[in-house]
Amino acid sequence: MTLAGKVALVTGAGRHQGLGKAICARLLSAGCAVALTDLASPQPLMDTANIGTLSEMDTVAADLATIGPKVIALPMDVRDEAQVEASIAAVVAEFGRLDILINNAGIGYLFSPIIDTPAEFWKAVMDVNLMGAFLCTKHAAQQMIKQGTGGRIVNIASQAAKSGHPHLSAYIASKHGLVGLTRTAALELGAHGITVNAVCPNHVTTGLGAVQNAYYAKLRGVSVEQYLADMRAGIPLGRVGIPEDTANACAFLCSDQAAYITGEAMNVSGGAEMH
Repeated sequence: MTLAGKVALVTGAGRHQGLGKAICARLLSAGCAVALTDLASPQPLMDTANIGTLSEMDTVAADLATIGPKVIALPMDVRDEAQVEASIAAVVAEFGRLDILINNAGIGYLFSPIIDTPAEFWKAVMDVNLMGAFLCTKHAAQQMIKQGTGGRIVNIASQAAKSGHPHLSAYIASKHGLVGLTRTAALELGAHGITVNAVCPNHVTTGLGAVQNAYYAKLRGVSVEQYLADMRAGIPLGRVGIPEDTANACAFLCSDQAAYITGEAMNVSGGAEMH
């Protein structure tokens, strides 16, 4: 499976323990040039998860450059349409084209029961998880259509796109919405040879995942170790996900082997999610 000669843009990829870095590494190993984006500075409501430093993004890009030399890092806020347009233009200026978009940027750490959820929590999650994916899809698709050679768009959804979970109403709603966006975009863009799919991993202990672990362990009155053991017990394959599981699914969906797959929401959950 090769992606030689292809160019990918991966959002939310500027953190060392994140899914985005693993996705970039997998695409690079398949011969793809990669532009990674992330926030350049901390943002309101995002300090809890320590999101957004330009220096971390630069060190992630430096690490990835040891896998393949075709890596650039671009500060970008997916909520800002002008920044999205400028970043895609920068990718095309650097590499000459854009073939793959991975919508990975997301917020999943603003926990609250529905009756106590501030409207600003809801808006922040929707703006990043859903509006951001829409804006990136819109402008990446425009570039792919202009090129006339098709393309691949992969949205990182979640098991939360298939099932509910307490204290994450905005996140669950946004990920369900992301699957809807995936299906509609697949219908509209298929005529241009652009496939659009979603990947739905279960829990992955990234930096963000660790924040979730701590919250839900405390909510249940158990240790983090016990919380993870209970989680593993409910997964048929007996372990939680790792970033490479999601990265491998992305690489497959971006390859020629998946040329006839579009509009799907692929579970990558060890059997924890089966619909």
